[in-house]
Amino acid sequence: MIFITAKFRIKPEHADAWPEISRSFTEATRAEEGCLWFDWSRSLDDPHEYVLVEAFRDDDAGAAHVQSAHFKAAREELPPHLAETPRIVNFSVPGTDWSELGELAVAE
Repeated sequence: MIFITAKFRIKPEHADAWPEISRSFTEATRAEEGCLWFDWSRSLDDPHEYVLVEAFRDDDAGAAHVQSAHFKAAREELPPHLAETPRIVNFSVPGTDWSELGELAVAE
């Protein structure tokens, strides 16, 4: 799978509204056949930063994502709300789901 984590620094005046601002892009991406997950979180340390954790089935699914109409629309609609260019970590990893964190295993 392609595993991506990206940090988005949002302009202060748009930070609280970011979930709504990014909603159509988020919903369309989650509906893609090759999208495994597409999850936003807000930083606990910086209220203007959101972290996106996303995964796609394979290279073809990742390519379909960046070639989609909703991705093209997001490239125009989202940047005016950003304080800076998002930062990203992108890797291909084996598997299609999260692994357990054995060091914090919960006894059954």
